[in-house]
Amino acid sequence: MQDLIEENFERQWQQWAEEAEAQIEPRFRLLDRISEKNQWKVIQAFRKHRVSDFHFAASTGYGYNDSGREVLDLVYADVFGAESAIVRPHLVSGTHTISAALFGCLRPGDELLFVTGKPYDTLHKVIGKPGDGLGSLADWGIHTKFVPLLADGNVDWDGVSSAMTERTKVFAIQRSRGYEWRASFTVDQIGEMVERIKSMSPEGIVFADNCYGEFTEEREPTEVGVDLIAGSLIKNPGGGLATSGGYIAGKKRLVELAAYRMTAPGIGGEVGAMLGTTRSIFQGLFMAPLLVGQAVKGSVFASSVFAKLGFETHPRWDDPRTDLIQAIRFGAAEPLIHFVQSIQKAAAVDAHAVPEPWDMPGYEHPVIMAAGTFIQGGSLELSADAPVREPYIAYMQGGLTYAHVKFAVKQALAEFRKRGYL
Repeated sequence: MQDLIEENFERQWQQWAEEAEAQIEPRFRLLDRISEKNQWKVIQAFRKHRVSDFHFAASTGYGYNDSGREVLDLVYADVFGAESAIVRPHLVSGTHTISAALFGCLRPGDELLFVTGKPYDTLHKVIGKPGDGLGSLADWGIHTKFVPLLADGNVDWDGVSSAMTERTKVFAIQRSRGYEWRASFTVDQIGEMVERIKSMSPEGIVFADNCYGEFTEEREPTEVGVDLIAGSLIKNPGGGLATSGGYIAGKKRLVELAAYRMTAPGIGGEVGAMLGTTRSIFQGLFMAPLLVGQAVKGSVFASSVFAKLGFETHPRWDDPRTDLIQAIRFGAAEPLIHFVQSIQKAAAVDAHAVPEPWDMPGYEHPVIMAAGTFIQGGSLELSADAPVREPYIAYMQGGLTYAHVKFAVKQALAEFRKRGYL
């Protein structure tokens, strides 16, 4: 009897997968072109700066005269269309990298204004509260304001105008949706935001959290006027090979200030042993356009299949893509938890582990995370997470190969069929 049930599911799965792939084939052609153009951009930067195997040598101690580190910064700056960049394994996460960028730009008495609403949960402790004793922005006398997005997901420019003061120094944009049921912002939309902000505050600094967005489009925010961006190497630009790190890119003076925060004033990016990571960071950047394309294809496939089965998905399969993240609304805690657990079961690493919701530091609600990855927390690899709160939305991202994402979707649907959700 069990064999018959499995055989019936296999036939049903093949039908769902074939219908979805026929539907999304034109979108895949577009994604392939984006990957190609980004691949060529990366290769051209490597060639321009004469990347050679001696650049991969490890440095120790202070890391003086580390030519690999210096060339890596130049390559990143060119790839992101920026004046300058720093790329370091010592930046331990996206939150750390963003924190270094913001603290570098801001001083006591300044104001930080998020024009895209509240940022991702892990930044809330960085923003902090006055007198919290944590060394947060607020603890240093830097005030932060948030302008909620309009109901249609666009920036409330009247609200931004009302929130601005003469002390507003940095205008922050979160490119990706975070834990929100909204569209992420495209590079064109970010360019329009820059124009509006600069018209209201010509000296204002525009900062963008670029996490999850790199190489999903043909351009990056620094190519449409953003002054400073930051991101994590264990997300898109690390190409699944970088074992740690982050990058900051943008205007030369602002990158320098961020580097002073990353290390110490007067030191900045001039020192810092790369500890044998240079090769993997270079090679990860080389691989990133292809692997990001694979991950986005997986998200498009998942969106198509789950929508056909009656679940709400955001973005839809035919929506423009500007990050890795695929949101799926389940409406109840049980299917949400079982979906995330199914993603873990589909992993090549730690497939036997069973994730459960827990009070994760930096988050405001219990969170469940599937993270069967070669690099701990590497979200260019297939992963999924969700705050266990209404309306019970899971956020799936990554997948170094399209085939892996497809396999994970199959595992999730098999689990759903067994539990009666389908």
